[in-house]
Amino acid sequence: MDRIPADLSPADLSPARILIVDDEPALREGLAETVSDLGHRPVLAASGAEALARVAADPAIAAVLLDLRMPGDLDGMAVLQRLRAGPHPPPVAVLTAFASAENTIEAMRLGAYDHLTKPVGRAELAGLLGGMLAVSAAAAPGAPSPAGAASLIGSSEAMRRVQKAVGLAADSDATVLLQGETGTGKEVAARALHAHGRRRAGPFVPVNCAAIPADLLESELFGHLRGAFTGATQDRPGAFREANGGTLFLDEIGDMPPSMQAKILRALQERVVTPVGGRPAPVDVRVVAATHRDLPRLVAEGGFRQDLFYRLNVVPITLPPLRERLADILPLAEHFLCASGAGQKRLGPEAAAALMRHSWPGNVRELRNVIERAAVLARGAVIGSADLGLSEAASEPGAALPAWLDGDLPGAVARLEEAMIRRALRESSGNRARAAKSLGIQRQLLYAKIERYGLRDADLSENPTGDVGNPDGRSID
Repeated sequence: MDRIPADLSPADLSPARILIVDDEPALREGLAETVSDLGHRPVLAASGAEALARVAADPAIAAVLLDLRMPGDLDGMAVLQRLRAGPHPPPVAVLTAFASAENTIEAMRLGAYDHLTKPVGRAELAGLLGGMLAVSAAAAPGAPSPAGAASLIGSSEAMRRVQKAVGLAADSDATVLLQGETGTGKEVAARALHAHGRRRAGPFVPVNCAAIPADLLESELFGHLRGAFTGATQDRPGAFREANGGTLFLDEIGDMPPSMQAKILRALQERVVTPVGGRPAPVDVRVVAATHRDLPRLVAEGGFRQDLFYRLNVVPITLPPLRERLADILPLAEHFLCASGAGQKRLGPEAAAALMRHSWPGNVRELRNVIERAAVLARGAVIGSADLGLSEAASEPGAALPAWLDGDLPGAVARLEEAMIRRALRESSGNRARAAKSLGIQRQLLYAKIERYGLRDADLSENPTGDVGNPDGRSID
């Protein structure tokens, strides 16, 4: 969906009716106050059923701010699905304090304008409403939630962008080109595109173009008839036809030999494949390609066909390297540790510090291997830095650790938390709304932690809620 031009602000738009859906009265009222301050008229709903009724009764509602978690049978995702299935759906922004890869992808797939993590500050809300009101809401039929989905773990901003792109592209048949360094999770993203899309009931067929000898790749992709060449003892359908009705994942397509590139181009253009020794056959398949190579550079050097690059690069999605998503390292490590079946084993503070210091040239794949190895080799219940087997000097036992890493893990986490809250309060000049936003937590939770660590007198200013006018001091989000 198009976004508002950079030079257009909400003030340039006519006042509009904005539906605010949240089961928490204080959050509804706080958002309503900010919406009013921005020159619009808020309409409030305390439940999913009430929201649907208000939209049905009031065609003038121009945009919806929708909480994800609500009690009852109609949570935010169900409301979004029903709203987008209507004849003239307003743009919907999903707001949640519990963002995950799954709910981000699903919200975008179902047609959400955006998916934001609470708390949402005044400036961010102004930009959001400006964009929502600057576009026309086109009808987009909803679809049932997937029974299961590949998981793109991560809450960093880089991964949130990937999750949103996957959600927007999931239901399309457009070819997707996944780019990124080796080990960044391109196949995981491809499986997420399939699992969240309308083809999820069909097969997902992966083919590693770099792992198959050039003389066998044509047969692997397009199939062959018995007797077509020496060793062809029986008919084979090939990956394109095996993926019929589903998704074909062409991994490492940048390593495909030039002789095959022309044949792949024709298959993508015409959706017809010709088995070796056989006749052309139509296929209904969605193609997702991936590469760690720099395809534009390969095109310039003559190593990759320009027309094939343009055919593949319809929807480009770039997977960030792990060194650019530090916030995801420990959640990923915990996920891999749980998946390893290691029982009660857990990461110690020195191991966590070593993981954060490591440069991860092998990206997520390297992290998974490190954790799986440590889960096997660690003799105690707590995995130490020595159990990780990382070669960097900074990750070796005895290397200097930050002061907050002394002691046990709960104590280290508490000290890190206190330090981060102090810094956020200093950088926001004591403005608790901005501090909570920068920390990615709700304002009520920040208040509780301020009390816990005794920070009220040390770090707060006289202007605690300058971002949002809310006299009761509670979060509007």
